[in-house]
Amino acid sequence: MSIGQSLFAAALAGALALAVSPASSQTLRYANQGDLKSLDPYTLNESTTHAHLGHVYQGLTARDKDLKIIPALAESWETPEPTRWRFHLRKGVKFHNGDPFTADDVLFSADRVRKKGSNMQTRLAPDVKVVKVDDYTVDFILPSPNPILHSSWDVWYIMDKKWAEANNVVDPTPVAATTPSYASLHENGTGPFIIESHQPGVKTVFKANPNYWGKVEGNLKDIIFTPIASDATRVAALLSGEVDVIEPVPIQDISRVDSSPNAQVLKGPELRTIFIGFDQTRDELLYSNIKGKNPFKDARVREAFYKAIDIELIKTRVMRGLSTPSALMIAPELFALSKEFTRPKFDPDGAKKLLTEAGYPDGFEVTMDCPNDRYVNDAAICQAVVGMLARIGVKINLLAQPKAQYFAKVLKQGGYQTSFYLLGWTPSTMDSHNVLYDIMGCRDDAKSSRGEANLGGYCNKEFDAITDKVLVETDTAKRNQLIKQAYEIGMKDWAYIPLHQQALAWGVSKKVNLPQRADNLVMFHWATKKE
Repeated sequence: MSIGQSLFAAALAGALALAVSPASSQTLRYANQGDLKSLDPYTLNESTTHAHLGHVYQGLTARDKDLKIIPALAESWETPEPTRWRFHLRKGVKFHNGDPFTADDVLFSADRVRKKGSNMQTRLAPDVKVVKVDDYTVDFILPSPNPILHSSWDVWYIMDKKWAEANNVVDPTPVAATTPSYASLHENGTGPFIIESHQPGVKTVFKANPNYWGKVEGNLKDIIFTPIASDATRVAALLSGEVDVIEPVPIQDISRVDSSPNAQVLKGPELRTIFIGFDQTRDELLYSNIKGKNPFKDARVREAFYKAIDIELIKTRVMRGLSTPSALMIAPELFALSKEFTRPKFDPDGAKKLLTEAGYPDGFEVTMDCPNDRYVNDAAICQAVVGMLARIGVKINLLAQPKAQYFAKVLKQGGYQTSFYLLGWTPSTMDSHNVLYDIMGCRDDAKSSRGEANLGGYCNKEFDAITDKVLVETDTAKRNQLIKQAYEIGMKDWAYIPLHQQALAWGVSKKVNLPQRADNLVMFHWATKKE
């Protein structure tokens, strides 16, 4: 080890020791490869952020350990007519500052989540009217029936209207904001934990809420979250007992952790699909040597990129067998007819021929945006793609960044500034409609939230028409056939390159009992820790 490396290691060790100072057995220390950028619950639609904020904020509904929808801030609900949902709110609930929770907070949150700057706009369509019946009853009036209206509301967290107005945070904090708002640095939820201190990039301390309205299964009094980007440092902290939980465990370290005396890896299937997308909107591609046109508007180019990627090599070399190659943009567990689809075969010669037919016999150059601290081996996957595309003459300039910078650039509030990118998606509704609408739907910034997470702007109006039918169809067999039709169109268009579903890998101290959910939300209110 060089002198420079020694100094760097010493600095990391010192920072970690400061962050994980001695605490009681009911203090859980948690480290993730990424940071918690903002405490504003509408800034970033990302599962790690939802998990952190789910300890302090709550939705009208929640999901249990098996992902079943259960009551939360709403005790019950019904549909008195097909286009009206009525929610009966829980009485006696207080926000962390003591303000009572009422229908006014639901109406305020419904407006705020749909405002410009929110990355959660698809949680509630702009044409849904929210009506206060009384202080503890709210109606949602729809233009047409929607049997899954509330299926993603477990992470639509309700905010305190009075607190937001008093602190000048009526509007959401955009993900691309360069100056933090009060809501970015402070919270006022109704959940089982209160954030005692928040230092972005350094440490966030959660304390049990002594006035919590519900019952908590776990026994934790404190949670100390420390972002540790370095895989080696994160694993070392777990094995030494300096932290109790890490996420994720690097694939190459799974056997090492499992063989240690004081920690283990919780493994399981994850519902997130990792995929690659293209800018199919601009007339001239950004970050490319091709001027005056956009190669990705040609389906032959998209097909060539698809066929140039060796997904089995990614599975064996990059993911070390801990991934399931996917033909669809959704995990097979979430779509009954997924087995009827087959992923196109790896065909670099055919890919080269397609590029030539499209007018790019010598390939071209383009930048690929990729997070380096969001998914399992994300930067390594992108680097593998760079090498594979080089074989067909395409030069990829890889821009791999921490997720805060990555999302600020590529999401809606960053202006979708990307040409070619890697992203992961877990449908918040656990249903295909979410993928068809949010990821694959035509982007319409002005009129609706459709396509809000469609970074590349893929658009097929026939596809959208089928998606609308999927939303209102109540017959399961008919609905599945409509979903199948939509996916068939997407595959024919070579709209995206689905890669795989990765496996969950949480490193957990043997002193900790922590249930694992397939949506990868690490929820510590269920956790127990023993001496």
